[in-house]
Amino acid sequence: MFMDHVDISQAFVQGELLPRDGHHGKVYTSAQPGYDEDPLYVYRLLKPLYGMPSAVRAWHTTMSAFLAKEGCSTVGFEKSMWTVTIDCAHILLGAHIDNFVIACANQQVLDGFRARLLDAFEGTYEGVLQHYLRCEVSHDMDKGTTYLSQTHYAEEILHTYNFWNATPRLTPMHPNTRLKKEDCDKYPAPDFHRRYRGIVSSLGYLVTMTRPGLVWAYSKLSKYVQFPGKTHMLAAEYVLCYLRALGINPSATLVILTKTLTFCGVG
Repeated sequence: MFMDHVDISQAFVQGELLPRDGHHGKVYTSAQPGYDEDPLYVYRLLKPLYGMPSAVRAWHTTMSAFLAKEGCSTVGFEKSMWTVTIDCAHILLGAHIDNFVIACANQQVLDGFRARLLDAFEGTYEGVLQHYLRCEVSHDMDKGTTYLSQTHYAEEILHTYNFWNATPRLTPMHPNTRLKKEDCDKYPAPDFHRRYRGIVSSLGYLVTMTRPGLVWAYSKLSKYVQFPGKTHMLAAEYVLCYLRALGINPSATLVILTKTLTFCGVG
């Protein structure tokens, strides 16, 4: 399939207020900062604003209504992925708030659908999909493969925690490592605690996206985010050393074939 990337500009402002917002669908507000209040006037919002509790739902409802008019239906229980068949061509559309990925084997059908989307909402066509949600995407139509990697994200983690020059390790955890509850610190120092939680949370995104090889280490480290001790910190930093070994050339970890999903690479 061909894959295009579309970014909707100021998506929340392009949504429609929900019927239950405010008073019967009418939301009133005070004057914006820098404008004088006039006791003879009140201000009513015509569109949702960023920061409103219902802004995300309003945008999703508006977007879903447009896709429904195009004949799209959600994929199973997934509310951020749609599918539709146009002129015998199957379209898959994935959305993360205001970022869309549109895939179709027919380029003309894909172009037409993308044009209608940008006519309905103000946005920009970002070209062929190359970056999405901090993942790099390399698509080879001839071979029928798509490579996903998080090279830049992995490098950011290593630089953030000063492990870019660390000694690379060949395994995510030191052999025979056993993290114990007895090693927990009931009163960890704030900086120490913040660093541990930051490392573990950063690794979590790698695990769910392109580095399933880290799942065991991540699951063990996650048990002690509340009261980490020195032993737990050493184990977390050991994972960074392993990530550094991959970071020497942290190229694509996942290759999506036409009909199969295969994990490749050390991680």
